[in-house]
Amino acid sequence: MSSLSRELVFLILQFLDEEKFKDTVHRLEQESGFFFNLRYFEDMVTNGEWDEVEKYLSGFTKVDDNRYSMKIFFEIRKQKYLEALDKRDRGKAVEILVKDLKVFSAFNEELFKEITHLMTLDNFRENDQLSKYGDTKSARGIMLAELKKLIEANPLFRDKLQFPSLKNSRLRTLINQSLNWQHQLCKNPRSNPDIKTLFVDHSCGQPNGARAPSPVTNPLMSGIPKAGGFPPLGAHGPFQPTPAALPISLAGWMANPAPMPYPAASAGPIGLTVPNNAAAILKRPRTPPTNNPALDYQSADSEHVLKRPRPFGMPDEVNNLPINILPVPYADQSHGQSSYSPDDLPKTVVMTLSHGSTVKSMDFHPVQQILLLVGTNIGDIMVWEVGSGEKIAHKTFKVWDLSAFSMPLQASLANDYTVAVNRVAWSPDGALFGVAYAKHIVHIYSYHGGDDLRNHLEIEAHVGSVNDIAFSYPNKQLSIVTCGEDRVIKVWDATTGAKQYTFEGHEAPVYSICPHHKENIQFIFSTATDGKIKAWLYDNMGSRVDYNAPGQSSTAMAYSADGTRLFSCGTNKEGESFLVEWNESEGTVKRSYFGLGKRSVGVVQFDTTKNRFLAAGDEFTVKFWDMDNLNLLTSTPANGGLPPSPCIRFNKEGTLLTVSTDDNGVKVLANSDGIRLLRTVESRSFDASRVAPAAIVKAPNIGTFGSNNATIGTTMGDRAASVPAMVGMINDGRSVADIKPRITDESVEKSRIWKLTEINESSQCRSLRLPDSLTATRVSRLIYTNSGVAILALTSNAVHKLWKWQKNDRNLPVKATASVAPQLWQPTSGILMTNDISDTNPEDAVPCFALSKNDSYVMSASGGKISLFNMMTFKTMTTFMPPPPAATFLAFHPQDNNIIAIGMDDSSIQIYNVRVDEVKTKLKGHQKRITGLAFSNTLNVLVSSGADSQLCVWSTDGWEKQTSKFLQIPSGRAPSPHADTGFNFTWIRRICWQYMNHKSLF
Repeated sequence: MSSLSRELVFLILQFLDEEKFKDTVHRLEQESGFFFNLRYFEDMVTNGEWDEVEKYLSGFTKVDDNRYSMKIFFEIRKQKYLEALDKRDRGKAVEILVKDLKVFSAFNEELFKEITHLMTLDNFRENDQLSKYGDTKSARGIMLAELKKLIEANPLFRDKLQFPSLKNSRLRTLINQSLNWQHQLCKNPRSNPDIKTLFVDHSCGQPNGARAPSPVTNPLMSGIPKAGGFPPLGAHGPFQPTPAALPISLAGWMANPAPMPYPAASAGPIGLTVPNNAAAILKRPRTPPTNNPALDYQSADSEHVLKRPRPFGMPDEVNNLPINILPVPYADQSHGQSSYSPDDLPKTVVMTLSHGSTVKSMDFHPVQQILLLVGTNIGDIMVWEVGSGEKIAHKTFKVWDLSAFSMPLQASLANDYTVAVNRVAWSPDGALFGVAYAKHIVHIYSYHGGDDLRNHLEIEAHVGSVNDIAFSYPNKQLSIVTCGEDRVIKVWDATTGAKQYTFEGHEAPVYSICPHHKENIQFIFSTATDGKIKAWLYDNMGSRVDYNAPGQSSTAMAYSADGTRLFSCGTNKEGESFLVEWNESEGTVKRSYFGLGKRSVGVVQFDTTKNRFLAAGDEFTVKFWDMDNLNLLTSTPANGGLPPSPCIRFNKEGTLLTVSTDDNGVKVLANSDGIRLLRTVESRSFDASRVAPAAIVKAPNIGTFGSNNATIGTTMGDRAASVPAMVGMINDGRSVADIKPRITDESVEKSRIWKLTEINESSQCRSLRLPDSLTATRVSRLIYTNSGVAILALTSNAVHKLWKWQKNDRNLPVKATASVAPQLWQPTSGILMTNDISDTNPEDAVPCFALSKNDSYVMSASGGKISLFNMMTFKTMTTFMPPPPAATFLAFHPQDNNIIAIGMDDSSIQIYNVRVDEVKTKLKGHQKRITGLAFSNTLNVLVSSGADSQLCVWSTDGWEKQTSKFLQIPSGRAPSPHADTGFNFTWIRRICWQYMNHKSLF
């Protein structure tokens, strides 16, 4: 079947699902074999519909296709057999044994005999391996977890576990577009064509608005259709005539940028099985999440973390996945859901920050999630480190260059120099932040860590108040978007301050802006104080939509973190507030949330988190909603002292929430993860050097101290083992395009190059023996953590050791020092971070590891599979990539911790995406194993070294080799046959800088 025919089947599946033809949907899935609906399969297994289970499976695999398929069918038939025995239905059990299980005797006769022997027992639980068999419900759940792993690992199911991301009603949209095109060809088009059939082509000159099929000879008309276009196909029934042209939908104009009299396809992705859980934070995984978020398995052919005794089963030469009577360890019986709960909301007050003036706006740093930017009503801006409660930077309002402003503004400032802050906002990478003032002006600061704020741009942006400011990436370059009292939206170059676009069309002051993107289309929503909502592309074609906000209110708009759901919150002049979710495809309100006050003071502010919750400051409290529930979920007064409509703001991970108080302060609320984060920061006090400038880093956060909400990934390329992907590896930024920012200020990078000091005398060094209560073993690798207050080691027996410096009178603030001995740290569980060593001798392996930017995770290997460990709990999150080849060097991408560069002993470099569990590309350029990898933050390059003494530079944009050079051993140094041509990150930064500026290295 051709590719287009295959896609047509998916469109039909979507149509049938939307029309609720459920049985037909699953019949087509089975008969086509294109999409295996894992949720439907789970439901059948849970309900014990064994005949339907096997019938559905038959569309995708047979018993003897491969060892995974054999194992799948065996587990199902074995469970059916055990249930018959449990019901003491001997006749049914004999029938299953003879008809269903007999086929497996050809592979393992002893196994079949032992299964048959169960018939002679009064209770099959008398068998040692079945002694822990529970009730039917729990047994099916445990078996289902095993079946899902087998399906994910089975090559026959590869690329069949994820439904394509389609816009809503895609087939209807295509038909609608076809009819519009046909209508363009009519010689005398009617304004309201009456369509009664789809069986023949449309023509206004024929009865019933149709004509017989005929070849189209007319040339294509212009891109703008004639008046009288058709509305989209309705949910039921034929086309309906409309008396007037329909307005453009919120999403439709994105598919057709030119203004159109008919709506286009909706922009929302849809699948037949949309996961209703935490996996929605990330791009849709190939398989739904497991029922047990705490279940830690590495791959379908590996043992669990809890070693299980080897039960009887098929011999290894026949099946590396032995068919066991006991499917999975019963120690892992847990059936919790992986979705977030209200307990994940930050509601515990942990700190209060005092400002001295009324807080008007707040924003958390996108990378350093304990840094809070605050603006006040007297023009003050502050950066707080909420872990220590310390104000690390402070600026009062001051004009940088008065002569550059217009005369009216100079006169205004001369009469009244006090200016309130309306809005503060970090750029997506945290390198800049913007301040919108209530008088004409926008200030852009560059942030370099600690108290280092530098003036970057001063812009006279609007006539009157600048009401909002945001950052966006049109044309792949960072820009600043502003709106103001002068009813205009403007876009400015973030480097030079040059004006790029001006959008006019609002009839009232523009209250807020919401830049966003869908796929490759960049756009801006704007709202005015009269309640009008407009949308703009980065061109001069005017607004694309024109809608009214609920209640004709001053409204702010925001997307969920994954960019798929659009919300707004506003308050009208009468004080009535409205919190709603929008249907982008229709331009209508999808749902309105209950619980906001009817007499709000000021405009109610809101925020979103975890793709699951909404929060709003209203009636002296913070109120929370589940996005999928109209009713108020919970609320908190935050121990009192809040104003009627307080400002609120979540940090990116949703672990912290700040809310303004009526006494010119900010309260910091936290959930359990947020409390642990703050305690960790407090335990090592504050060091400005730690708050490294996140400039050039695009939110590389592996989730704060990990999450139990694990998501299951799918097989990688040529591997047959499934790998659990990690939830929260990185969340998309708040309504920004996923474009790598580039820094052009050379002084910024030059200031960060470390000055190397040559050590010649022993007096320049101080030594300290690290205490070690574990088995003394040779240390193979040793590094400081990124925070600089701990040392992580990997020993030759594949065990990690972590030493931490503690806060005490001799070590204030906490830092690594030879004057105070650190402590060998272990979690209360006592477990060790131990790498997989497979069948290799760890002494012969090449050990390697890499730390995530926030020190929460370590990726490590010792000749076997690569392991991911949680640094707080030492828990093994997952293992993947069994050798050969073995990993010899690891490096996290500085702008996306989901991207890992893995150097191999076969001289290749594999670029692996954790989120989708795929090797995206393999780089070939070395002749011997990889000995070093380092990314440049600013150049978008990866530099690699190999045991062949070669250094290579690769572009991270297209993963192409830019240049390479063989290194010469310095004179006076004898080469060692076992020495690595490795390098450290400091050195590679110097190389990258020299390469960028002089191209002289190569």
